[in-house]
Amino acid sequence: MPEDSPDPVPLPHQDPPRSVEEPLVALSAEDSPELQGHALGNQRPMTQDSSLDQQRPHNPVTESAPNAQEISRALPNNTDAEKGVLSAMLQSPRENIGDAIEKLTPEAFYVPAHATLFELILKLYDAGQPIDAITLQEALMRGNLMEKVGGPAAVLEIMDFIPDASHFDFYVDLVLEKRLLRRIISTCTNSIKAAYTHEMEPEEILSQVEQDILEIGNDREADEAQGTMHSHVMSAIETIEDIYENKGKIQGIPTGFKDIDKQLNGMMPGQMIIIAARPSMGKTSLAMNIAEHVAVNEDLPVAIFSLEMTTQDLVQRLLCSRAGVNGQEIRAGLLKAQDFPKLMKAADELSKSKMFIDETPSISIMEMRAKARRLHQKEHIKLVIIDYLQLMRSTTRRAQDNRQLEISEISAGLKALAKELKLPVIVLAQVNRNPEDRKGGRPRLSDLRESGSLEQDADVVGLLMRPERYADEDDDTDDHKGEATFIIAKQRSGPIGDIPLTFLSDQVRFRDHANDPDH
Repeated sequence: MPEDSPDPVPLPHQDPPRSVEEPLVALSAEDSPELQGHALGNQRPMTQDSSLDQQRPHNPVTESAPNAQEISRALPNNTDAEKGVLSAMLQSPRENIGDAIEKLTPEAFYVPAHATLFELILKLYDAGQPIDAITLQEALMRGNLMEKVGGPAAVLEIMDFIPDASHFDFYVDLVLEKRLLRRIISTCTNSIKAAYTHEMEPEEILSQVEQDILEIGNDREADEAQGTMHSHVMSAIETIEDIYENKGKIQGIPTGFKDIDKQLNGMMPGQMIIIAARPSMGKTSLAMNIAEHVAVNEDLPVAIFSLEMTTQDLVQRLLCSRAGVNGQEIRAGLLKAQDFPKLMKAADELSKSKMFIDETPSISIMEMRAKARRLHQKEHIKLVIIDYLQLMRSTTRRAQDNRQLEISEISAGLKALAKELKLPVIVLAQVNRNPEDRKGGRPRLSDLRESGSLEQDADVVGLLMRPERYADEDDDTDDHKGEATFIIAKQRSGPIGDIPLTFLSDQVRFRDHANDPDH
């Protein structure tokens, strides 16, 4: 090569192409030794040039090739903030350990040695022992944990890591922030793995992802909502004062039936309310009357999952009930001229309401919960109604051949949904044939079909009956025409008993018994 020939220019580094099937995921500390926390003695102490919010360690490979996969990147962490928390706890145990117990857990620490020290400090505090460098080292020696945390020098370094403990709350916030980011990464990584391995059905994966992400948010809100006993007592006193100042005003969402609201104090957040009856007793009618009242009169968003009736049938029933016109005459084309204005007014009121109807047949509990979560996040629904439970299905393999187990899983899932979204869930259900063998057809709590878990999971169980359906003689049928009873057979936080109602069959509408002009 001639002397004046330039040196060959090296080609830029190129990574081999990644396979389409190869997932790009973040490795956890267990996946790579590079991500695992080191002993305290090997941690970099805080200096004037180091920020509390540490960047990842120097990596010449990834820095020289910025486009390379950074799968060896450490999970979000702030080891200096973790040291600051521990140092503040050791310097001022009386002032800071109580707050640390309320806000932190060992899992909040990225470095295993820090988590070990945190747990040990709490044990000393709980035992009423003095907490300082000497007692801590003695406890480490007795538990054969000294080498695990990096030796005596590492403990002394933690003790003197910060000049004073006044910034304890700031350090705690930094630790919790990094813990939150690691939880998000872990959840997303597990979701990616589940999607690639395909060990579950896609709808199950989607439901699990939504549930995991929502749990992170709920846990954070719960942590922020934690308070002292004084704050809880004052909140309870304010509630009692509010009840006193608003005598007769119910606390939950009203059903639209005065006597039911008085007995239940309204439908409370987190409640699972079962309305059960034999077929053709009016379960759907009662549920739609409640939905109509909440959506139209109270102007609150309502979600309805109708597994039996179509949306068109439900809307037509709602129109007839709201307008007070005869549904049979409408279906027969015998509508009277004076009924049209009533229908138009009802149509206008219903069209302005936020009532969301899903008519997916045989919907799974996973899919239903996923849809309810989206409606809650997007439309802020305040009530969920399911018509009816026995038409739902579970997607787990173990429940496919066991109907009782399947109903139990569905029941537990609906109760979990009510608690998760903090709203009442009304579940319609059928009872077995036992009431038909009793005089008057009165149902009992034990008549709930296929599973005792319904009785266990429900906060309220209302059994609906209409005596005219079981009358043998024509005269008896006329005597009981329009009579209905809503039997509160179970209520966790209130009394049980019978509530009389009136059923207008031509309008498919229930009314308070006292409002019926014939009574």
